[in-house]
Amino acid sequence: MHHNLLLILSLLFVVFMLVMLGQRLKISYPIFLVLAGLGIGFIPGLPRFTIDPELIFLIFLPPLLYEAAWYTSWNDFWKWKRPISLLAFGAVIFTSVIIAYVSQAMIPGFTLALGFVLGGIISPPDAVAATSVLKHVKVPKRALTILEGESLVNDASSLIVFRFAVVAVTTGQFVMHQALVDFFLAAGMGILIGLAIAHVMYALHRFLPTTPSIDAALTVMTPYFMYIAAEHFHYSGVLAVVSGGLFLSYRSHEIFTNGATRMQMLGVWSTLIFVLNGIIFILIGLELPTIVEGLGDYSIREAIIYGLVISAITILVRLCWVYPATFVPRWLSKKIRTNEPSPGWKGPLVVSWAGMRGVVSLASALSIPLLAGGQAFPHRNLILFITFIVILVTLVFQGLTLPLLIRLIKIKEIDNITPEDEQEAGIELHLMKVALARLEEKYAREITENELAGFLKKDLEHHIANNRARLESLECNETEKEEIEQYHHILRDLYTTQRQELFRLRQHNSFSDEIIRGQELQLDLDELKISKATH
Repeated sequence: MHHNLLLILSLLFVVFMLVMLGQRLKISYPIFLVLAGLGIGFIPGLPRFTIDPELIFLIFLPPLLYEAAWYTSWNDFWKWKRPISLLAFGAVIFTSVIIAYVSQAMIPGFTLALGFVLGGIISPPDAVAATSVLKHVKVPKRALTILEGESLVNDASSLIVFRFAVVAVTTGQFVMHQALVDFFLAAGMGILIGLAIAHVMYALHRFLPTTPSIDAALTVMTPYFMYIAAEHFHYSGVLAVVSGGLFLSYRSHEIFTNGATRMQMLGVWSTLIFVLNGIIFILIGLELPTIVEGLGDYSIREAIIYGLVISAITILVRLCWVYPATFVPRWLSKKIRTNEPSPGWKGPLVVSWAGMRGVVSLASALSIPLLAGGQAFPHRNLILFITFIVILVTLVFQGLTLPLLIRLIKIKEIDNITPEDEQEAGIELHLMKVALARLEEKYAREITENELAGFLKKDLEHHIANNRARLESLECNETEKEEIEQYHHILRDLYTTQRQELFRLRQHNSFSDEIIRGQELQLDLDELKISKATH
């Protein structure tokens, strides 16, 4: 027990040191961690690390998906639902089919069903890797939204393809119409289960007297409830988490009305996601020596050639899919041409080149089961090795070249999006007007009788943050405690009104979700100042 705990703590410490080194070298940390894990794994004398696929699916996947869904704009997701669906479902199935036939033709003894197993494994790009790489470069809003939306759904479609292919190998039977029925049943019921649990959690947060700590803990438990419930009935746990996360994120203004709750949740989730991502990417690198030892009849040279060929085809297939999926609907629909500016050739190129593979692909490969009677799954070790090579090539090669590609093509924003500084200035001015109208409507008497309330009105009228003067007024001995409490009550009411207005603006799509979240955070910080002064 002590040895295992020390091993986990040592691994976490190494992850933190490597992330800091990666930041110093300006290398995206998923890329750096995989390479570092690869190097560490071959150091003689170190214990072998093995990843339990159930651990990844059960422990790591639900919170990673939930966090991604939470910070996805539903308005943007719905706006770009066509390209997101074409990538999340169309590209996954197209990639699986091409990889299935190519691997069958190239690898001796590889059946078409085994090809679909491999195709289902390596078809979904990894969200964390792409967003981590794109964080340091300027990418058009449309491309970033499509990549984030795709990553929410493609895991579900790829896992469904993978599981159907595994069933075909293990049982020797595959009925197309039954597979399609099972596909839509698993997806639809997964969404329903996710939404049902989301409504239960919504009621708990909103109607029970929770505390910030309880709220934060419940949000960590929620994705596990969704995932486990859906998987228990053999439906899509991924879509359950995604659908439930999107619902609760959209309703968050109703259930998390306390600034302290949101600030505590932000701290809990940012730390949790950072640790989970760090561990999983270094474990990918550490797993390679174990995979190499299990190759069996295949030589390293043969396995590397197969992996490199499949990697190249995977990259090319995405390129071949993205451009027709982008432009064919525009050619067929005048409405699309009218409503959406043409992305040109640069936007689809960035979306194509951001198709890096990662955690879900490795977890799927590791979860390949034994056949009936305990016999080994055919070509399992080779599938594992090819999967690792595809992850390594796409993550390192595409991840390192993507920022260079973006700078080389000099991609620019093509949609009619107001610059962020203008949005910030506009929304701040709007919120000031809303707060001033509320103050004059509800607290007209207090403005004349309470010096602090009168000062607040002047502050709002002139759009000036005179914190020093306000602090001096609060500390003045002549100011009565009752007036201070009344002043704090007024401020809290104004903050509540501003949050409600932010939700209305989000519904009307007047400003981007990122800007609105920034304003919500500022309101939370202002409210925390009052709480500290009160306590």
